[in-house]
Amino acid sequence: MPHYNKVGTHLRKLAIALVMGGVSVSVQPTSSRAQTLRIEATSTSMDWNAVALANGHVFVAGPRWTGFTGPAVGILTKSKDVTPFPNAQWNAWKPGQEAMHRFVSVNALHTAPDGTLWVVDTGTPSFGGTPVPDGAKLVRIDPATGHVLRIYPLGSGITQAGSYVDDIRFNGRHAYLTDAGKAALIVLDTETGQARRVLENHASTHAQPGRPIVIEGHVVESRPHHPLLVNVDPLEVSPDGKWLYFGPLEGPWSRVPTALLDDPGVSSKTLAAAVQPWADLPPIGGSAMGADGTLYFTALKDNSLYRRDASGQISKVISDPRLHWADAPALASDGRLWIPVAQLDRLPQFHQGHSLIRPPFLLVSVDLMHE
Repeated sequence: MPHYNKVGTHLRKLAIALVMGGVSVSVQPTSSRAQTLRIEATSTSMDWNAVALANGHVFVAGPRWTGFTGPAVGILTKSKDVTPFPNAQWNAWKPGQEAMHRFVSVNALHTAPDGTLWVVDTGTPSFGGTPVPDGAKLVRIDPATGHVLRIYPLGSGITQAGSYVDDIRFNGRHAYLTDAGKAALIVLDTETGQARRVLENHASTHAQPGRPIVIEGHVVESRPHHPLLVNVDPLEVSPDGKWLYFGPLEGPWSRVPTALLDDPGVSSKTLAAAVQPWADLPPIGGSAMGADGTLYFTALKDNSLYRRDASGQISKVISDPRLHWADAPALASDGRLWIPVAQLDRLPQFHQGHSLIRPPFLLVSVDLMHE
């Protein structure tokens, strides 16, 4: 039976201190009602680290470098099986093939405000490798029909050797992306297709060696005695569209006015000077922001889901050992938060070639409306 970390039967007025990844965070006790996970789907062939909900469908994705055989992007059927989306051809890329019209290695899915599904293709088939020609791109898809509406190439200086385009959020005609490999934000005008790199190697986008990713008491290493460092990774747009929140996977998070990001005439010096500290969050797998400004994030150290309300107060929603490297979640209209559990730190790349994966991979959800 899973163990649920529940604090008492009554709310305490005093905050408790929770040390996560070496960062002391003030946390309010959880509610008296024990939260439970609902398993939505499982897989032994797809290490999913992304989920999106659009047009009544559930979409999942996982990067190629994990070594699993499932599709890059899939749609859940009524029987909870996963079939390639938008079709088999898009999911059939092989080394040496044309990459603009196939998924090379997908790291993120996101549903735009207009209901379309956006796929973030890193174009990088190996972990820490170089994007293949025409591989790095965004693909905008009609979730109802599977029709590819537009492809946004991210080559031509937007991605570089070592780039890893990680995630995406939207604000009007602009989209913001993170480059977790080469430490920069990418600003895309979705109407013109023009993209720019900003805050490149700025302190706010660069991982800090003193903040390692610690899971179950062990530092995640890219190779022996070298902690895994992931540059700017999670990001969210404030509900009023005025701020972009972002940070390295290991934290902390910063914020910058979107009005400055959106203006190509703003100098790099002016933009850098406008960056402000926002939240000293621990290493996280992924995040989602509600319409009221509540940030939900999965903390890697203790297999938990937390919420940070608009006032900055943090509380735990649920702890469960099955939430091991719970990755980028998605909020559903019915108040459930869908979470793909990727177990990324258990992959052979981080254990000298030995896999510690515990199958199956889980896609779970949590009811946020009745805590």
